[in-house]
Amino acid sequence: MAAVRIWQKKQIRLDRLNFKQHQMFKIGNVGVAAVKHRVGAALGPSDAPAKPLSKRYAIRKTRLGKGNRRNLTLTGDMLRNFMVRTVSENRARAGLSTRKDRIKAWVNQKIEPWVVFSPKNRAAVLEAARRVLNEMKSTLLIERALGGRQR
Repeated sequence: MAAVRIWQKKQIRLDRLNFKQHQMFKIGNVGVAAVKHRVGAALGPSDAPAKPLSKRYAIRKTRLGKGNRRNLTLTGDMLRNFMVRTVSENRARAGLSTRKDRIKAWVNQKIEPWVVFSPKNRAAVLEAARRVLNEMKSTLLIERALGGRQR
């Protein structure tokens, strides 16, 4: 986790370091989009190809015209339902809202983890956090004219 320290008059100022909820929402959405993109491309948690489908399910999925890759898109409902659900100043939490989709996600998670950040997903989230910090730069750094004197 990245850390930022800001000192003012030999004291640390913590009141300006929190992300606001809308900023955490932006970061959370970047993470969710990165996971959805990885899963939709049939990549596993290490950015390598996902485990192959069972023979019977691959045949069924091919007959429906969805291809025989593990991309969680037979109907697309589960991935469409996966989004940021709650946000606070220090956490954005994503999940599924319907019980049916949560059960399907749990079963798929047992087969191969998919609701995890791969190395590329982590990099995308860190880049989003870096952009948000750059946007906050003006509120984090305070310059004051000292009238020629330095304290």
